[in-house]
Amino acid sequence: MTTIISTTMPQFENRFIYRSCKRLFDIIVSSILLILLSPLFLLVAVLIKLESKGPVFYAAKRVGEGYREFDFFKFRSMCTDADQLLEKMKQMNQYGAVENEVLHQPRFSWNKRGKDILVADEGYIENDRWTALEIAEQTKAFAKFKNDPRITRVGRFIRNTSIDELPQLVNVLKGDMSLVGNRPLPLYEASKLTSDEAVGRFLAPSGITGLWQVTERGTGKGDPESRSRLDVAYSQKANFWLDMWILLKTPMAALQQENV
Repeated sequence: MTTIISTTMPQFENRFIYRSCKRLFDIIVSSILLILLSPLFLLVAVLIKLESKGPVFYAAKRVGEGYREFDFFKFRSMCTDADQLLEKMKQMNQYGAVENEVLHQPRFSWNKRGKDILVADEGYIENDRWTALEIAEQTKAFAKFKNDPRITRVGRFIRNTSIDELPQLVNVLKGDMSLVGNRPLPLYEASKLTSDEAVGRFLAPSGITGLWQVTERGTGKGDPESRSRLDVAYSQKANFWLDMWILLKTPMAALQQENV
């Protein structure tokens, strides 16, 4: 027992110190950036409103550290009737084959009074309702098009420069996310990461930037398996110097344009 305590306590203490300093750093830096960037926020908000009707900000449900669900903020970059346009563009979808494959994967459930029941964050949920919600989210997530007409002109610019991600500084200040971490995932995607190795990514905070973004974003080499490996690697190796290296690499990575 003495041996176990002597080998594990320093690791626990180092981890606690790192996470406490990381949180303090997040609060200070996100507060300063929100103040300094407020004129840019105002300018982007005006441009978004001038080009298209609708809200300035977009909030989507994401899953972060410890499988915790939260509202993920971005500047709106699409027109407000994007969902209707999506139905007209299915034949253009680059991921159509993948979507069909994913949607028909078998799932496990238990039966109660003749109905299949699953366990969701809000409690028990009928399988049919969960399937409908999952399909709706998958349809949006896999809808990636070249020269997507749903994206506004302002939206394309703020996406290419990653300005659309800046409202996530509010998530950082609230404690939903960190400046550096693994990207939070859509609900359907997080629900499929169940292997012992893959779930390791959820041991680290969600982040605005991370190891995957600064190594593979915009290179065309990224794939889900590679991203998962990098996310798990960050969870295992996260430390102050790695965070600083990622932050220093982020400005260049943010300007890497992707064609989807």
